[in-house]
Amino acid sequence: MSADPIGSETAAHAAGVTGTEEPGPLLRLFRRQELAFAAVGGFNTALGIGLTVMWLHVLGDHVQPFVAVALAYAVGMVVAFGLHRTLVFRVHGHLIGDFLRFCAVNSGGLVLNAALIQLAVTVMHFPETPSAVIVMGLVAVASFFGHRYISFHRPADGGGPDPAAG
Repeated sequence: MSADPIGSETAAHAAGVTGTEEPGPLLRLFRRQELAFAAVGGFNTALGIGLTVMWLHVLGDHVQPFVAVALAYAVGMVVAFGLHRTLVFRVHGHLIGDFLRFCAVNSGGLVLNAALIQLAVTVMHFPETPSAVIVMGLVAVASFFGHRYISFHRPADGGGPDPAAG
């Protein structure tokens, strides 16, 4: 890796960049891939809320509210994929495979979130709000690793495309 203004290989390694890719502006700002992931997640959460409210107003009483949620989720998924791919994990190639794996990891997170909150509240009788916060935090951490090692995984040796990458 060539020298860069933020500290060369050490900064890139701390940011979670692998291979020859230099850290982008978000990774230079946060210096940790985990923090960049959280920043994109926070932005995408706010975007999802805004899109849901927008779709509720645009669609009005003509459709059920869940349609607004589904449309916002679909748009948010595409935006999140683009931001995570370019600003957090900084990968190239394998666009369709990356997107399919990204959707699978996100869907797995949704299922895990639903299952764990159900378990915490109905089986273990924990209070709903703290359970939701803890479960969502755990799933967010699991999602980071899922995206790092599944959605945007590239071989460490750089010796050609990863056969599992699609």
